[in-house]
Amino acid sequence: MTNPQKQTKKTSTQAEETVVESPEQVEELVQEQVEEAPAEAEVQFASPLDEVMTHAEKAYKAYMDAERQVARAYRENELQVSRTYSKAEQDIQATCDLAITQALKARDEATGQALKSREDAQSRAEKAFKREKEEADRACDEAVTQALTSRDESFTKAQKLRDSTIEQAWQIYSKMAK
Repeated sequence: MTNPQKQTKKTSTQAEETVVESPEQVEELVQEQVEEAPAEAEVQFASPLDEVMTHAEKAYKAYMDAERQVARAYRENELQVSRTYSKAEQDIQATCDLAITQALKARDEATGQALKSREDAQSRAEKAFKREKEEADRACDEAVTQALTSRDESFTKAQKLRDSTIEQAWQIYSKMAK
């Protein structure tokens, strides 16, 4: 009698390895292998036990192939999920980088605008200061000129008054001295 484990190992290494993507495909593959088994089994069996063992070996082979295909499908699914996750991470990072770039650009533009506004305000303030200083200088010059003119007029009047008073005093003295 043959050892079914040795036969199983032999038949499982000879099995085709195809990628199965769904449970329905696994069922179809198992059904095909079971249907192919009678066509291959047209050999006369020595005993009914040999026939049952051959069918069992073929069913086990189909089961092992299906199990490997399911494992490959799970592995492929895992790889696909990993790729999708990596792509999502890249997209998230790209979105974050874009948002940061836009925020930095907006900040730079706002800072530039604030600097321009400050320079404009400083320029206007300097112009206003210069204009007001010139007005104050003119007003001061006018006040100084007016004060000097008033002083000169007052000195002239005072000198005339002094001269007139001295002349009157001499006139009185000369009248008395005569």
